[in-house]
Amino acid sequence: MRLEMAEIGRRRSVVIPAGLRRKYGSKKGALVIAEACEEGIILRRAVTLPLERYSPERKAEFLLNNAVISKDYAWALKEVKKLGVDPKVSPMRNQGADDH
Repeated sequence: MRLEMAEIGRRRSVVIPAGLRRKYGSKKGALVIAEACEEGIILRRAVTLPLERYSPERKAEFLLNNAVISKDYAWALKEVKKLGVDPKVSPMRNQGADDH
């Protein structure tokens, strides 16, 4: 294991030596997790995943489009109404159910 010196700057930022950044593929803006342990602080790469948030209208669209039979569609309609969305206004209504 090769040790390298890092410096804490005026703004309390830590500059990771270039060799270590290259070795571990760290680029500007990369996120790390700082973990406190008995020996000091361990920095680990953070894994981030995109998160999508859906509007009630989009959720209604998913529900209605995935209805395959009338029983599914009836259930979807109830769920859409719970979301406060008018199923008649949903842009893709009726495309998923075959016999409703």
